[in-house]
Amino acid sequence: MRTKVTLGEHGLSNVHATDFPGTYVGYDDAWNFNKFMKQFRVDVVKIEGKEMEFDMVGIDASIANAFRRILLAEVPTMAIEKVFLYNNTSVIQDEVLAHRLGLIPLDIDPRLFEFRQNDDTDGTPEDTLEFELKVKCKKNANAPKDATDPEVLYKKHKVYSGDIKWIPQGSQGDLMTAKPVHDDILIAKLRPGHEIDLKMHAVKGIGKDHAKFSPVATASYRLLPEIKLFDSVVGADAEELKACFSPGVIELEKNENNVEKAVVVGARKDMCSREVLRHANLKDRVRLSKVKDHFIFSVESAVGLPPNVLVSESVKVLMAKCRTLLRALDSDKTDVDAS
Repeated sequence: MRTKVTLGEHGLSNVHATDFPGTYVGYDDAWNFNKFMKQFRVDVVKIEGKEMEFDMVGIDASIANAFRRILLAEVPTMAIEKVFLYNNTSVIQDEVLAHRLGLIPLDIDPRLFEFRQNDDTDGTPEDTLEFELKVKCKKNANAPKDATDPEVLYKKHKVYSGDIKWIPQGSQGDLMTAKPVHDDILIAKLRPGHEIDLKMHAVKGIGKDHAKFSPVATASYRLLPEIKLFDSVVGADAEELKACFSPGVIELEKNENNVEKAVVVGARKDMCSREVLRHANLKDRVRLSKVKDHFIFSVESAVGLPPNVLVSESVKVLMAKCRTLLRALDSDKTDVDAS
């Protein structure tokens, strides 16, 4: 019972974690490294482009949440930090334009760069990428006289992220390539005579300093749903039961009497709406629960790095935090022994 969260008609039960070993009679919740090694596993369900889904089994919710928070706020990326404006005659104010540029995700591996020091104002090839944006809108001399479409009347009247050009510094051109992740992000709209001329510096940072450095569009997890039927649900009840769940959770199979019977085939697809508990003829024939130590992670990369690399980097960040804590504990122990 302690390993499952039960979804009832009017609430949840067994939601609390164990604060102290031995709190619950007959339940061994003391930390055991060998037991953890035997139970813990990571199963990659799918990796498609920028999206990844994987299961992390055998850990506490606090550890799962640590990975989520690290992915959001502590895995480094590169983003535009400084904008040097030489000319901006568009309708967008300088500060708004700079903000929009800073939020454009960049396709560059941050592991190739160092963090810029606070007293470094100019930057070096080891910690800074330089970009430029030069766009000027002109009338299309070949446009028909009766044309009203801006696409026909003007040239370069829309400024996209694809117009941003990378200016390699030092030996950067031999080691890497750098560009926006997407070329079709609209930055500004211009009219004849409007011009944007600027340069940008991109630096390495983390999401807890500014959201533009966050490497993921989404990083979330949910507990594995578990659905148990107490008796055979057939006929019209089976059809009704199937309609209560998300597609693919319940399917109908014919039993030995050639009658359609409800069968649980994909519990992990369930979104736990508890709709079935509203039906008096069904609610006592099914139990809805979630497995406490089975987490289904969904990660979507917003930068150039694939999601599996971002997850690996989050593990490295957590390992570094653990090493820092152990060194601090060893240092305090040494100080106590010395005194």
